Amino acid sequence: MAETSEAPETEEVRDEGYDLNRKAVAQILYAVDTEDRDQLVALMEPLHAADIADLLEQVNAFDRMRLIRLYGQEFDGDILSELDETLREEVISALSPQVLAEAVRELDSDDVVDLIEDLDETQQGAILDVLTESGRLAVQQSLTYPEFSAGRLMQREVVMAPEHWSVGEAIDFMRSTDYLPEQFYHMVLVDPKLRPVGNVTLGRIMSSARDVTLKSIAEESFHVIPVLRDEGEVAYAFNQYHLISAPVVDGNERLVGVITIDDAMTVLDEENEEDILRLAGVDGESRLSDRVVDTVKRRIPWLGVNLVTAVLASLVIAQFEAAITEVVALAVLMPIVASMGGNAGTQSLTVAVRALATKDLTGSNLWRVIRREGVVGLINGMAFAVVMGIVGIIWFGSPALGGVIATAMVINMVIAGLAGIMIPVVLEKVGVDPALASGAFVTTVTDVVGFFAFLGLAVVVLL
Repeated sequence: MAETSEAPETEEVRDEGYDLNRKAVAQILYAVDTEDRDQLVALMEPLHAADIADLLEQVNAFDRMRLIRLYGQEFDGDILSELDETLREEVISALSPQVLAEAVRELDSDDVVDLIEDLDETQQGAILDVLTESGRLAVQQSLTYPEFSAGRLMQREVVMAPEHWSVGEAIDFMRSTDYLPEQFYHMVLVDPKLRPVGNVTLGRIMSSARDVTLKSIAEESFHVIPVLRDEGEVAYAFNQYHLISAPVVDGNERLVGVITIDDAMTVLDEENEEDILRLAGVDGESRLSDRVVDTVKRRIPWLGVNLVTAVLASLVIAQFEAAITEVVALAVLMPIVASMGGNAGTQSLTVAVRALATKDLTGSNLWRVIRREGVVGLINGMAFAVVMGIVGIIWFGSPALGGVIATAMVINMVIAGLAGIMIPVVLEKVGVDPALASGAFVTTVTDVVGFFAFLGLAVVVLL
């Protein structure tokens, strides 16, 4: 236990940039060290669940366990929802059954599903046991749907009404019902077969006269999500059509749940994060809290792939060993050609992968984009060719060498632009994630073409 004379003064845990304030975190850890539960609760009480989740993720495992146990009954279910999934199992195991039960009861069904779907059976059972019978059945039904589907993403709690109801009837219903979701944005209109036929915003309900029919104030734009639709497609629909919430239907088109914008945007954020990580050859599931062994296992396969591609590039260089020995300047300049091509390829690749993810790159505009990247590569190549040509002349006093590196620069940057677009498109067509695999292929192409063009031209022109 830390020995200090007095607690630091209370401060905001977030600074103006929304980063965790280190001094405020120190206050919380001080309260944990001194086992001052009242002080800990006072410091944590103003915090948002997301702030507490960030705090738990950033402290070490020993302090995390002590904090959770001291915080006790104050632990909120929303904290578990905000917590990185790689730490949830550890945190849940540290909670007492009573605290866990109280925390989980506060969550909507979609949050409970997200919470337990990656846990082992024992911990899943412990959480399901504390739910009400209806809540448990709703969660178990959601778990029967495929992972990463709309059925896993939706919440079962839906506010719905017959399409013939008036605004007054809808308001009276919402005021008299025992349970409404903590947050909802629409009342879903259904026909007699429980098929959704429209959405009415709460704002329109509250601003309309009691005798106005719900059907007459329904939103013009209305989208229904099939329960088996991939969650990535769901997130795309929300982003594309600016949806706030959307009803989910089963195979018979009957209403079974609703997806809200917060869940859809979480999926979109996760997919963007995975794409960025995979472009760097890092598994999309990697987290700062991962153990060393897990991190090594995720990264080493793609480092191995990169090693193979580097060997291929080295084999190309080996074919021109005599030329490099005779003209030492080639060894000095050839990394520049490969490096510039690699950077140009990465630029095109990043644009292509993002465009594929957002469905902006399609068959209708593919060839136009390929032509554009080829022309961009040509112009950039010519610009840097002039620079490197001058460098070759001034540095080595050889106009011929300057011309060789200039020509090789143009060739490699054109190929890099084309490869950066075409490789991810081809990989997607054959069912391989372009974000994960494109980088290694583009690097191989730019290295091989760059070395071959530069050294091959050097042999023809200089020797």
